[in-house]
Amino acid sequence: MAARKRAANRYYSGPPSDHFDGTLFFNPDGQPPGRFADLLKWQLSGKRSKWPATAPRSFPQAKPAARVESAALQVTMVGHSTLLIQTAGLNILTDPVWSPRASPLAFAGPKRIMPPGIAFADLPPINLVLVSHNHYDHLDLATLKQLKASHDPLVITPLGNDALIGEAVPGMRLSAHDWGDRVEIGNGVAVHVEPVHHWSARGARDRRMALWAGFVIETPNGKVYFAGDTGFHDGINYRLMAEKHGGFRFAILPIGAYEPRWFMAPQHQNPEEAVQGMKLCNAAYAAGCHWGTFRLTDEPIDEPARKLTEALDDQGIPRQRFRALRPGEVWDVPAI
Repeated sequence: MAARKRAANRYYSGPPSDHFDGTLFFNPDGQPPGRFADLLKWQLSGKRSKWPATAPRSFPQAKPAARVESAALQVTMVGHSTLLIQTAGLNILTDPVWSPRASPLAFAGPKRIMPPGIAFADLPPINLVLVSHNHYDHLDLATLKQLKASHDPLVITPLGNDALIGEAVPGMRLSAHDWGDRVEIGNGVAVHVEPVHHWSARGARDRRMALWAGFVIETPNGKVYFAGDTGFHDGINYRLMAEKHGGFRFAILPIGAYEPRWFMAPQHQNPEEAVQGMKLCNAAYAAGCHWGTFRLTDEPIDEPARKLTEALDDQGIPRQRFRALRPGEVWDVPAI
């Protein structure tokens, strides 16, 4: 504990809570990220599936409308955890990454295997950006700089990430929040910042110094749940979402980057767990994200989509209710 106290938090300073010990954030009754020795054991196992350098497109790049009005809810997959949500006249991006690599380096690290499902120049005016945590496949400073210059959106993010973004993107409109906070957007829309089971780091010396979160977007057209990046954690947070919010018209849930389970299970759910999560949070429809764009873990590129279908069939859920979205795919989510 003394050594931890000496390592000051570079991103956030605040009072202790049930998920902040005064220096670092943590998952209540949860598991911390693996140790460096475990990381090496995994990396040296030699069990990673080979991915193609590029993958064939299932859908052409989308060209979204400027706005979606009335009770419509349209969702377009850009790639990985980046989706465009259009409803109630608002255009919302989740964890926007347009860079060719999810890495601090331009020449190394996980490389995008197909272009984004929307060309950056074809984005409609972006009002709001949700950044769930600071891992490179979710918080891309180069993309945030582009968004600031072209759209000047409001960015909502968990505690500590505002310091990182604000230093790199001067003048960006930032709103940083703790779990349980509610942010009024206007026109009947609000964003709730909610707990997920994960962690954060940009390097080896800032682990858990910034908070991680999911988001609930409350709109006149129904609630949308974006779980960010999460382990299943015995379904605790999914049950909490159902208790607090009643249910969802739509949920965006991660289904990839889950193998090997001995290392990844606490932080990344698999497709079977995602289906359980959909049921537990009472979502009418769901989209699978966090798969097929960057090779991060051991499973084959197409396994998450295949295992999602198997899990839906096993649990008697119609396949059209939970789709593994591909870049460029557009979903007009039915009303409930």
